Amino acid sequence: MKLSRRFLFFLYAVPCTLYASLPAWAAEAAGAAGQASDASVSYFVWTVAGASFGLALAAAACGIAQSIVVRQGLEGIARQPEAAGPIQTAMILGLAFIESLVIYVLLVALILLFVNPFAKHFVV
Repeated sequence: MKLSRRFLFFLYAVPCTLYASLPAWAAEAAGAAGQASDASVSYFVWTVAGASFGLALAAAACGIAQSIVVRQGLEGIARQPEAAGPIQTAMILGLAFIESLVIYVLLVALILLFVNPFAKHFVV
């Protein structure tokens, strides 16, 4: 059974979006109880949205870049099989560097979500 791209997009995007919005719903419930102001709720909503969007963009770019690296590496090995060792080593090293950039974005997103270094400027 082959699934369409649109269906797969909604299959992954909708749960991810709902999961990313959970802190916003929790912040709104706290605001209703008188524990948080509208500015703090807005700050946390934008923080979650920004971190989610940044991580999704970085992961998409990483996937595209890794596919290009693998395609070019395999083309190089197919054209010159005797150079397969050095090409494969360079390809794996390049894939590790590409993946490390996504890990850095994940680290920044986690810092924004849990440490909130700018919260003292926006939360009243």
